[in-house]
Amino acid sequence: MAFFCVKLIFRKNGEFSSQHIHDSEAMKERGIHCVMDQDREMRNQKRLKIED
Repeated sequence: MAFFCVKLIFRKNGEFSSQHIHDSEAMKERGIHCVMDQDREMRNQKRLKIED
């Protein structure tokens, strides 16, 4: 806990970088999205798909 507090004090503005997938440039380059975004995309594709 002490190391966490020290790290928090010495961080710029006391903040950590975002750990979300949608904020990562490397993930964006690979085309990897958040599971919520992927689910939304799949649901929209199924809804727009015309069935005979």
